Amino acid sequence: MKRIQRTAGAVIGSAVGDALGGPFEFGPAGAFSARFPEPGEDSEMCGGGGWDPGEATDDTQMAVLVGESLLERGGLELPDIFARFQRWAASEPKDIGLQTEDVLTNGMPWDLAAATHFQVSQHAAGNGSLMRAATSAVYFAAGGREDTMDAARRIAALTHGDRAAWEGTAVFHELIRVTLDGTEPLAALSGILDHVHPDHRPRYATVLADDWHPDQATEFNGAVWPCLGSAVWALRTTASYEQAVRAAIDLGGDTDTVAAVTGALAGAYHGLDSIPTRWTDPLHVPLPGSGGRVLRLPHLLDLAHHLGARPPANTLAAQLS
Repeated sequence: MKRIQRTAGAVIGSAVGDALGGPFEFGPAGAFSARFPEPGEDSEMCGGGGWDPGEATDDTQMAVLVGESLLERGGLELPDIFARFQRWAASEPKDIGLQTEDVLTNGMPWDLAAATHFQVSQHAAGNGSLMRAATSAVYFAAGGREDTMDAARRIAALTHGDRAAWEGTAVFHELIRVTLDGTEPLAALSGILDHVHPDHRPRYATVLADDWHPDQATEFNGAVWPCLGSAVWALRTTASYEQAVRAAIDLGGDTDTVAAVTGALAGAYHGLDSIPTRWTDPLHVPLPGSGGRVLRLPHLLDLAHHLGARPPANTLAAQLS
């Protein structure tokens, strides 16, 4: 499979999973299959819960903001990403995580806002940095393991002060990188865990283990650990993009984000052509704070192409030197 099929699969796959899962957010397990018992129904991209059919949520909106910043600024400029997040948050998006909203509106500068929130709340291990990571994972993949995991941590830290969120996003980045390289991602997990911070490695080793099931989660899947673990479980236990995303949504709970993370992994693994056109045709991403822009499939494919075309030599270390 050509690399461009995988990069486009990751970006589009994440957006599709997000849009499919959004209407089922906070619902019970099995709700998607109960409504659509036979795969292939045109109405699966159903909308609901405030979302139009095919409309992506804040997960994809923030991912697009990250991707566009990376491309327009020619690399990682954290203040620019944070400013884009702030403009978006101020434009009253339909949905925004409580923690993310507080960080983006607490009046603190970009390099202190998340840390200040964490010092006060002591709760910042949500999946909000993981949900938006498909675009940055594709962009930084060419730089190698250290480059992509470092970038993941830095971008995650803009809104999440808990290192647990940084490490989960870093694992996701590296899973996308090895998948784009044609490596079996599940076989690479043990090696990836070696590069997780020691304080957080045991917890990730638990949720990424071969025999772990989302029913064993000790937190709601809005937390970073079970969200990532559920996405890897869905990839491991299914044979196609479609099956993986359906399995993710059927877990219930934070369905848009679990399906977005699953969709990125499954899209990178199975490729763009594995994503049903009945799901990509209605896909659209409104961008509050961006002059009324609405991105559709051609725009997202163009974004994925440019993110995936980043030169390998343009490493994060070189950008920061």
